[in-house]
Amino acid sequence: MNQEQSLWEFVGDQHEKLLDQVLQHLGLTFLSIVLAIVIGVPVGILISRRKKLASIILGTAGILQTIPSIALLGFMIPLFGIGVMPAVIALLIYALLPVIRNTHTGILGVNQSVIEAATALGMNKSQRLFKVELPLAMPVIIAGIRTAAVINVGVATLASFVAAGGLGEFIFGGISLNNTNMILAGAIPAAFLAIILDQLIAVLQHLSFRILRKILIAVSVIILLIGISYLVLTKKQTNMLKAGFTPEFMGRQDGDLGLRSVYGLYANPTVVSDAIIYKATYEGKLDLISGYSTDGRIKAFNLKVLEDDRKIFPPYYAAPIIKTKTLEKFPNLENVLNLLAGKINDAVMTDLNYKTELQHQAPEKVAKDFLIKTGLYKKPRSQNGGVLRIGSKIFGEQYVLAEMYKMLIEGNTEYKVETKTGLGGTKICFDALTNDAIDLYPEYTGTGLLVLLQPSVQTIATVSTDSQKTYDYVKAEFSKKYGIKWLQPIGFNNAYALMMRKEQADQLNIKTISDLKNYLDSKK
Repeated sequence: MNQEQSLWEFVGDQHEKLLDQVLQHLGLTFLSIVLAIVIGVPVGILISRRKKLASIILGTAGILQTIPSIALLGFMIPLFGIGVMPAVIALLIYALLPVIRNTHTGILGVNQSVIEAATALGMNKSQRLFKVELPLAMPVIIAGIRTAAVINVGVATLASFVAAGGLGEFIFGGISLNNTNMILAGAIPAAFLAIILDQLIAVLQHLSFRILRKILIAVSVIILLIGISYLVLTKKQTNMLKAGFTPEFMGRQDGDLGLRSVYGLYANPTVVSDAIIYKATYEGKLDLISGYSTDGRIKAFNLKVLEDDRKIFPPYYAAPIIKTKTLEKFPNLENVLNLLAGKINDAVMTDLNYKTELQHQAPEKVAKDFLIKTGLYKKPRSQNGGVLRIGSKIFGEQYVLAEMYKMLIEGNTEYKVETKTGLGGTKICFDALTNDAIDLYPEYTGTGLLVLLQPSVQTIATVSTDSQKTYDYVKAEFSKKYGIKWLQPIGFNNAYALMMRKEQADQLNIKTISDLKNYLDSKK
């Protein structure tokens, strides 16, 4: 095994990337907060004058804030694509409620006798607002801004879901890679940013309204200039291929690390969620992406898989993994699970993925149709036995496999099955298995080798050259170290792959990863 790296060693190695993520995180937070102030304060003032409008606007803002953040980002993608725009709009929505509500409350909280005195002195509505009401309401308004800032620092970690950067890249990459250091490298700075911003904004509560207005104008100008600079730099880079890799691919030796060390390929990728990476390529927002060789979207979006001519992607044969003690507890379970062994090749799995991902068929339907076609489906028996819990990661293929195993177990045994799907990355699924939160889930031999076992470079080079060697190695090591058994492989190899739009790859004459490397070098 490789010597485990400490958190401080990891931060030292990744300090440049960490600094970039902190700056991106701050940029997203500041921009959304400034926009929330620019929009929310006037709206709060407006509804303080019109009581009928207040309940409608506050109610709408409250409903929007109850939408789960990942779902809200998902809604943004069809409207605004990927990148900074959907992330900022989602963060703006979350920040609006506390700003609007506290502005409304602060204005209404101004003593009526003070307003009457200002009117008696000859002030008009505008003068009363800026010289009396807003200065007196400012502590309450600032409290709303503090709340919005703390909320947005946390929600901004999800910005990496739509390729907007931020500390979420480390957090979600660490979850996928079973890398605690990576998770902490993202989570700790995010927590400190929330505390620091909260205390800095608290200081503003003691400043005069005139100084606060100047600070807001200055911050707005700075953010505007940064945004213009970003757009100018982006236009200068349009001659380069825009790459996007998933969080898990970024930190793996059979991913971006391998591309750098073996191919010398530095693609300068944006980190993009698995859920949107293919569509972003199809729509031309990305040119080069990481993906999976059996993904149904390869065919649907007319993508071309580049040949791995230096063989950095090891075999990724799928098989269910389960604790030995669970097999002892549930007699005949192993035989039932192995009914699926060798039944699904690459082409079949690609077709099944196509049905779920592009035709939007439910995983239950896809699984049942396949089992009926292969003669493996049986109606569920009476469930008088124990309860089994099947987990899955958060992509379509795993949902389908989980449903297949559920139907096989309930059709051939008296055991009841509960599915716990969408558990996230490898770390979450494996931890759930080892901690008895689930009893089994489908895993891949390459992931077991590189992410969970993490053997020496020499061992990887020896066992990854052949699919049977990889399977035999992970099976033996999992049994010895974790008491977990790899059952018989399902039959398909869902390896990592680099891919481009076919028409673009053909136009640039890029067939292999080495061709890609040579092309990128020619553009430097």
